[in-house]
Amino acid sequence: MESEHFDALVIGGGIAGATAAAHLAADFRVALIEAEAAAGYHTTGRSAALWVANAGPEHELGLAEQSFGFLDAPPAGFAAHPILTRRDVAFAVPAAQRDVFHAILSGRRNVREISVAALQALIPALRPGYAVAAALEAGNYDIDVAALLQGFLRQVRARGGVVALRSRSQLIERVGGRWRVEVRGGAVFRAPVLVNAAGAWGDAVAEQAGIPKLGLVPKRRTAVVIDPAPFAVAEWPRLYDPARSWYCKPEARTRLMVSPADATPSHAHDVQPEEMDIAVAVARMQQVLDIPVRRVEHAWAGLRTFTPDGAFAFGAAAEGEGFFWFVGQGGDGILTAPAAGRLLADMVAGRAPDWLPGAARIVAAIDPRRFDRRTP
Repeated sequence: MESEHFDALVIGGGIAGATAAAHLAADFRVALIEAEAAAGYHTTGRSAALWVANAGPEHELGLAEQSFGFLDAPPAGFAAHPILTRRDVAFAVPAAQRDVFHAILSGRRNVREISVAALQALIPALRPGYAVAAALEAGNYDIDVAALLQGFLRQVRARGGVVALRSRSQLIERVGGRWRVEVRGGAVFRAPVLVNAAGAWGDAVAEQAGIPKLGLVPKRRTAVVIDPAPFAVAEWPRLYDPARSWYCKPEARTRLMVSPADATPSHAHDVQPEEMDIAVAVARMQQVLDIPVRRVEHAWAGLRTFTPDGAFAFGAAAEGEGFFWFVGQGGDGILTAPAAGRLLADMVAGRAPDWLPGAARIVAAIDPRRFDRRTP
């Protein structure tokens, strides 16, 4: 049985695990352990990520803002082409959503009301009479998720780390001051630090390690791709309604990706799209856009995983020496990835994240020990 010794083990090869491993590898010998044959198979590889100027609560906003510089200008050799592509967000407002629309206008940066005619000029397929108001949110960018993930995986390897694919954990135990992870096939990895970046499988990894679970909830998100002919969509903004009950965006320049913005609680598995969600996506889009759909060219689903209170969970476990959580990013794991991975590495190394404005408040908000049921 092959056994290797490292300074830190990271379980989960999606964007969370890749960024954590890449940052840790600057200081430690790291192994990134992934169950599937390809990193990012389940969630990261199925994401249509957008970097948004209005990321959400303070901890997400802070990490997103600190990630932008990296995404906009990554290190030389990190990616063969830009990771970010400018993509504004537009809102088409039906009469029933006026109140939600006014809350968006008053509560979000970079959002300005525009005329319905101006929205029609941006998106000629808009059905006359659907929208009673409209808005445009500037300063947002599509993210090339594959380029970002592969760039971090290259960093892991370039810094001397190991990326172990097809390595599903079978046994995790703490022995002699080290975590011992035995994977399918018999290989054994040992290190004093174990980072749980397993996404939807995060609680399962914790259970294997004898660590109390957080109560993570994976939620299914569906997307379909259609031919939007006769419309040319490459320069369209992403389009939402204020209630975020659906959205669409250009895909591969000539296609349109449509999502019903579903968030159906699920379990950790190779999730597939449901026929009802596909039908809902098309129906909601056609209420807003006059685009005939002769067939759905492609459909898929992915899992976005949330903690019980919806905030991230990064940091040392309430019990289990050397066990760190790096989970619960929901739909914002990719746009916050560069800064999140750096923050996790600082936590493991015991460094103060002086580069992160409001670090003390952010770290407190995402501390996984808030779920420790023994805390009064």
